[in-house]
Amino acid sequence: MTINTIQPDWPINGVVNAFTSTRQGGVSHASFDSLNIAMHVDDNPADVLVNRSRLPNYQNINWLNQTHSNKAVELTANSVRVYDADASFSHQRGVVCAVMTADCLPVLLADPEAGTVAAVHAGWRGLADGVIENTVKAMTGGNDSDNNNIYAWLGPAIGANYFEVGEDVRRAFSDPEHCYFQHTVKSSKYLADIYQIARYRLFNLGIKRVFGGEYCTYSQSDQFYSYRRDGQTGRMVSCIWFD
Repeated sequence: MTINTIQPDWPINGVVNAFTSTRQGGVSHASFDSLNIAMHVDDNPADVLVNRSRLPNYQNINWLNQTHSNKAVELTANSVRVYDADASFSHQRGVVCAVMTADCLPVLLADPEAGTVAAVHAGWRGLADGVIENTVKAMTGGNDSDNNNIYAWLGPAIGANYFEVGEDVRRAFSDPEHCYFQHTVKSSKYLADIYQIARYRLFNLGIKRVFGGEYCTYSQSDQFYSYRRDGQTGRMVSCIWFD
């Protein structure tokens, strides 16, 4: 069965393989209908396995146990364990890096010259703690001059009109990023633009080729899961690899 996936709108399609799944085309029942790929949300495990088997190159997907950290791990063809981490990268062909989301921001990174890819789970905690910076440093070996070879794609995340946060979240970010928090009529409440925060972090690293950022998981309920909207819900997956 063909499922609905989203491909990054960047100019390296055909060089690198990447996609984000939607909630459409699976076998899970409410409240996980229908293409939930997460085992940790109390969905029927048998249904999740069927859903995962419908993903492109599903046999080679490396799943993470995501904990809203800033940890990035390297994957190889021999990687078999499920790491506690929120980003993964690989220099080897055929190794699929993947992150699950349902409002948090998936960031896919690719350096076609070096043959390196990465997938990042960037919620507000991870962004504030430097998960993007840690991942880029790990995938380049700390060679900042290579950063301008990296392409980035921002996958489906909660939109700026719906991501309400408190003063504690705003204070977790540095001063220039405060412009991405718009005060609401509620006391000490803000609407945060997670896409713009990620772009700012990427540009600071010298990564100028940044694409995506046009979706909203909260408002586009027909396409995406949203934890903020529904509470108990499924997860999408964003994957990237070189053949």
